[in-house]
Amino acid sequence: MDYQSFDDPPQRDVLTVSRLNSEVRAVLEGSFPLLWVEGEISNLAQPPSGHIYFTLKDSHAQVRCAMFRMKRQRLRFLPQNGTHVLVRCRVGLYEGRGEFQLMIEHMEAAGEGALRQAFEALREKLGAEGLFAAGHKKALPAYPRQIGVITSPAGAALHDILTVLARRFPAAGVVVYPVQVQGDEAAAEIESMLRLADRRAECDLLILTRGGGSLEDLAAFNDERVARAIHAARLPVVSAVGHEIDFTIADFVADQRAPTPSAAAELVSPDRLELENQIESLANRLARRIQQCLERQRSALHNLDRRLLRSHPGHRVMQWQQRMDELQQRLHQALKQDQRHRLALLSTLAARIAAVTPMHELRRMSQQHESLHRRLVHAVDALFGRQRQRLASTAASLHALSPLATLQRGYSITRRVRDGAVIQDAAAVTAGEQVETLLSRGRLRCEVISVSD
Repeated sequence: MDYQSFDDPPQRDVLTVSRLNSEVRAVLEGSFPLLWVEGEISNLAQPPSGHIYFTLKDSHAQVRCAMFRMKRQRLRFLPQNGTHVLVRCRVGLYEGRGEFQLMIEHMEAAGEGALRQAFEALREKLGAEGLFAAGHKKALPAYPRQIGVITSPAGAALHDILTVLARRFPAAGVVVYPVQVQGDEAAAEIESMLRLADRRAECDLLILTRGGGSLEDLAAFNDERVARAIHAARLPVVSAVGHEIDFTIADFVADQRAPTPSAAAELVSPDRLELENQIESLANRLARRIQQCLERQRSALHNLDRRLLRSHPGHRVMQWQQRMDELQQRLHQALKQDQRHRLALLSTLAARIAAVTPMHELRRMSQQHESLHRRLVHAVDALFGRQRQRLASTAASLHALSPLATLQRGYSITRRVRDGAVIQDAAAVTAGEQVETLLSRGRLRCEVISVSD
């Protein structure tokens, strides 16, 4: 652990002058808001750089001021020594010399002070009521068909707007609502025309515009009646009053603020060339998408067509026909092969049979059979001859012994009719009994009249 001697001098944070001035400048600029200061110009210096440097003083004090070239270009008057002015400024420090100074943002003649105070008061009032709130702002249509312009028909603002619209978006129609843009009656006319244009609703949006001027010239656009008419309008309102450095109450209430009339025309209108490029780009994209879609559909159709052909009954029939032809060819080949195999087998068997065939024995047996057949026929014929002879001899003997032969010699045979018995004895019949006598030719049926021994 280090111990510091009580005799050692304390360590001191020593600042350089540059660092001191830089930190003081940061403190000053961060401690004061944007201020309005009134005083008289003296010691005015205008170097070639375009900046101006002067002293702003009153009867008791003075302060150095600097206004840089970009801010000075917005002045509507030429500042001179002795001019009483009202400036809007920031508090700062010129580090190079360590001088306290004011950086001027805006400068106007002190005679406009009352108007400026009224402007600030009205802005605070309407802002507190919510007329400037972003939630009340209406979106501008991307492609307005008709644009209303509330302005003086004799002013340059209308010419600028028409020129820009003709160049950028000639398809949009323009309706001019003529009003006075300065003077005692200007605010009432602007309010009335705003309400009329909103009621007629013949336009898609309204542009409230005029050229630049002093705070007094722009008084009509800082009127409360105009502000409330803009806030109550159903149509979107674009405010383009004065030059870029000019701000009016109408600018705060309007749905959009444009720094100049030409800028307002550009704000509300699409660029024709850009639209043409977009249309061409979209057309190309659409053509590519259509081509891609057609390619996908063509590919899908081709795939479906192939699937349909594969699953079509005709295709299947053709496949089965082809299969049947193939099987038929295979069957034909198999049959031919089997036939060749059987023929070969038959030839082999025939050769084997031919090697062991009993043809000679069969011929011998056949000859023997024929010889035996002839002998059998001769023997049968001889036997039949002998039998015929015996039959003839027996038939002759039988004929000689036959009663028929006896009948041919004049004898007859008598039989009882009732039982067919041959009567050999007369006692075998009785008188009245029927008898039948067989002669050599024919028969006699007789009735016995009497019987005698």
